[in-house]
Amino acid sequence: MQGNWRILFSHMCCTSSLLFWITVGLNVVEVVGSQPGIPLSVVKLWASAFGGEIKSISAKYSGSQLLQKKYKEFEKSVRVEEIDGVKLVKNLAVKMEEMFRRKAEATRRLVEAAEEAHHQHEENPDLQYEYFNAVLINEVDEEGNNVELGGEFLLEPNDHFNNLSVNLSLSVVQVPTNMYNKDPDIVNGVYWSEALNKVFVDNFERDPSLIWQYFGSAKGFFRQYPGVKWHPDEHGVIGFDCRNRKWYIKAATSPKDVVILVDVSGSMKGLRLTIARQTVSSILDTLGDDDFFNIIAYNQEIHYVEPCLNGTLVRADRANKDHFQEHLDKLFAKGIGLLGEALTEAFTILNDFNQTGHGSVCSQAIMLVTDGATEMYDDVFEKYNWPDRKVRIFPYLIGRESAFADNLKWMACANKGYFSQISTLADVQENVMRYLHVMSRPKVIDHEHDTIWTEAYVDSALSQAHKLNEKAGPSLMTTVAMPVFSTKNETKNQGILLGVVGTDIPLQELMKIIPKHLLGIHGYAFAITNNGYILTHPDLRPLYQDGQKRRKPNYSSVDLSEVEWEDKDDILRNAMVNRRTGTFSMEVKKTVDKGKRVLKMHNDYYYTDIKGTPFSVGVALSRGHGKYFFRGNVSVEAGLHDLEQPDVALADEWTYCNTDEHHEHRHLTQIQAIKLFLTGRRPHLKCDRELIQEVLFDAVVTAPLEAYWTGLALNKSENSDKGVEIAYLGTRTGLSRTNLFVAPEQLSNQDFLTAEDKEGVFNADHFPLWYKRAAEQVPGTFVYSIPFSSAFENKSVVLASTAIQLLDDRKSPIVAAVGIQMKLEFFQRKFWTACRQCSSLDGKCSISCDNEDINCYLIDNNGFILVTEVHSQTGLFFGEVEGAVMNKLLQMGSFKRITLYDYQALCKEYAGSSDSARTLSDPFSVVKWILTELVIFLLEFNLYSWWNVDLSVKAQRSRGKTMMVPCDTEYPAFVSERTIKETTGNIDCEGCIRSFVIQQIPSSNLFMVVVDNKCDCSSTPPVTMDPIEIMYNESLKCDRLKFQKDRKKPESCHPFHPEENAMECGSAAGLSSPLTAALLPLLVAFLSR
Repeated sequence: MQGNWRILFSHMCCTSSLLFWITVGLNVVEVVGSQPGIPLSVVKLWASAFGGEIKSISAKYSGSQLLQKKYKEFEKSVRVEEIDGVKLVKNLAVKMEEMFRRKAEATRRLVEAAEEAHHQHEENPDLQYEYFNAVLINEVDEEGNNVELGGEFLLEPNDHFNNLSVNLSLSVVQVPTNMYNKDPDIVNGVYWSEALNKVFVDNFERDPSLIWQYFGSAKGFFRQYPGVKWHPDEHGVIGFDCRNRKWYIKAATSPKDVVILVDVSGSMKGLRLTIARQTVSSILDTLGDDDFFNIIAYNQEIHYVEPCLNGTLVRADRANKDHFQEHLDKLFAKGIGLLGEALTEAFTILNDFNQTGHGSVCSQAIMLVTDGATEMYDDVFEKYNWPDRKVRIFPYLIGRESAFADNLKWMACANKGYFSQISTLADVQENVMRYLHVMSRPKVIDHEHDTIWTEAYVDSALSQAHKLNEKAGPSLMTTVAMPVFSTKNETKNQGILLGVVGTDIPLQELMKIIPKHLLGIHGYAFAITNNGYILTHPDLRPLYQDGQKRRKPNYSSVDLSEVEWEDKDDILRNAMVNRRTGTFSMEVKKTVDKGKRVLKMHNDYYYTDIKGTPFSVGVALSRGHGKYFFRGNVSVEAGLHDLEQPDVALADEWTYCNTDEHHEHRHLTQIQAIKLFLTGRRPHLKCDRELIQEVLFDAVVTAPLEAYWTGLALNKSENSDKGVEIAYLGTRTGLSRTNLFVAPEQLSNQDFLTAEDKEGVFNADHFPLWYKRAAEQVPGTFVYSIPFSSAFENKSVVLASTAIQLLDDRKSPIVAAVGIQMKLEFFQRKFWTACRQCSSLDGKCSISCDNEDINCYLIDNNGFILVTEVHSQTGLFFGEVEGAVMNKLLQMGSFKRITLYDYQALCKEYAGSSDSARTLSDPFSVVKWILTELVIFLLEFNLYSWWNVDLSVKAQRSRGKTMMVPCDTEYPAFVSERTIKETTGNIDCEGCIRSFVIQQIPSSNLFMVVVDNKCDCSSTPPVTMDPIEIMYNESLKCDRLKFQKDRKKPESCHPFHPEENAMECGSAAGLSSPLTAALLPLLVAFLSR
């Protein structure tokens, strides 16, 4: 289905593009022989002169010919092998399974310790116990004494925990801001859970790769190891409650189908509707990717909040929940409420949807948000829900009136649900959470400790509380969690959930397992969940870019089909979701260099499931050199000698030796670990012997370049103007060598080859950009470019790189790449010098780039300008500067436009002022607003709720702001046609004929473009690479909402249990205070005006 709407959209785009080119063609036509034009022979001479000069410099300073010769010397002794993709992915799955198993075992040990500690504990309502509160530790009062629940808590920086200061011996306890630190339930829970400290420490000693371990209590407190200081935000609030975290909810309950009924009758006006909206919003926050839902508003009629989804349920993924959140603001109250019809509709939906098998096919619930019910509606329940009572009813009584509490509580008790009364916004969170513990009862009574795994996510609230370095940003992770139950016999049928234990697994750790050297230059590994969402993939967008936080709401909503979008029919995705083992292949367009360049290739995919988890793993290998690997052999002594040279470095994020497994190895560099492993001095050190053997081979083969580069640097007659700054090489094993021809402080681009230049170094999921681009060039030629990171800053350098092949055929692996960084000014000077050459005997040139009638450009194979007379145009796309010429080049086939899609894009959205904001323009409205806010504040009587008011209310008050919101975009990339070496053309610009010549620079990816400047072609629009948001019409939007992608349902399901005590079903809240009661009429009077 999704493939269909994408195909439809692409057809529409193609038609639009065709009409556009026809229109352009009316103004841009080739006129042959209308004027002499630019002599092709002269331009060819310039191109040849520049190409010869720049290749000579690049080859000389990079040492490419020497390195090619050295590898050729080993040609007879090496063995080239085709990579077995099936074997590769199965081995990878086994390694990932082992890593995940160790984390799950650590979590299981926490479960056993927690349940035993609680079993031995006797509840004591008068218990006094001093514990380390995460916010209060090391805090002192005015007299310099430790505050209560604070105390001196030793903290030391630890690089394993993002360089935070932590205590590896003890945990800390965080209590939500709106809860009392010394509440008897919390104090008792904190007391017995102290037993977890020993297990936390023991787990970390067994597996030093573990990071955060924790216990989230059903009472609300959060015990975290290692101990770390928490910091409130500017309002003194920590917006973290462990019970509304995805890992807690998923571990505590089974998958569920939920219908939310919202009363929008006239009595729900004002504050009640605001509280109702927040209640629904909080319920949505408790739903996860394995749950399904819909929202129905009712008065005398049934209103689906999203009319498109009449009579069905949708998956509770982030996109769908956000969509419904937006619609909640459109609810308004009027008329009378006919609850019976709403209940009938809800039961019908749940039954019909369950029959399709598309939902959770597990637990079912109806959430009723109302300010009252005049009867019990037992006839509806008798018809649809009794005697099995498969659908639980959770009524939320909004407001302080208790007249209808008994009817609503009866509904809950008669249908295995729970009744709650919500009087203020501050009450919402705690009351909504109670339903989770009711839903967890069958699982608790069954005593099933289901192990759950989350999708890739970032907990920004936790990161903020830890004051994590914003530039580095929090890392993506998955969590393994298990529920903790009360095992006391006297509470067995109550099914008491004590909480959830868990540990985080950074996805970076998963990446370390991937054998990058076997995947080739463009190959990669990826993993997805049972719902098709990405766990790890090189195209999963980072949360932080250039130190700025992207406003992407949640990572768990990125589906595999959104990055492998060429698979229109989801063949690869669905096979992996259904945990199959197999292969798949397709043509792909992979973007590099911040999405501005595209590489076309044919990928073969291999996939299988990861046992013991809901995940599947795949690897992609590109055909050609990407499918082959070679093995060389040298002595350990020779290899270690050359590996330990100062100019050698190994890929930071590749795992040659596992230094995380034992504490005594954590301080070792990879080269130190390799040496200890090969000399047998650390028998417990686990290393990849095959990879190390190839690293030693590469170290020996590339060693002569050190002396070669040093000789060039010492020769004073060479590079006298310091135009060449760095020479560098990288090999297929992640080994790199660098040589500086200038002092480090004199480098024009100091980020190159550092961690700051993420695309320019070996990473866990990709080879350096200069390596990847060189591999796709014709062997023996250089690829030149201006780094985009610097193009719009100092525009100061040009990179040149070339690939080194082992053999002279298509099956040859690319064994290395070498290159240089040179000053842009030096590179441009060589270009302008070449353009002054002339073929005439008298030395008088017919044309010259110095002439005002001629514009000369040097562009690369993707159309980006490296040299131009207007310095500010350097780094720009050629079509933005010369739109008419670029259009002509596209028409003639010299360049091709490739359409790409971005399903993780962000688009600007203008948030205009709302009606509620505009009402503040008159004085009476201001008074009304102030009094309303005052009364709401007194009703809530809680500073926490003052800062955590309904998000929709905040949205109404923000006006005139531009927000970045998730969207889908289409954008072009451009690639030169390799077979076209030179072209001439003429353009008719409103009757004026303009000629141009494009000539390829030999042995490079560059083109010289010479354009006469006699005509004004500004009426031709520029050709840009700007993305265009894909706008879906209402019909397509509806189809996308309804469309259910394949998913694998969780195997565990606990909807009900015969021994469950259903009489634990809630109670009504107390009456309001006299002050609040006195102010209520005032509020009603003002709101009704």
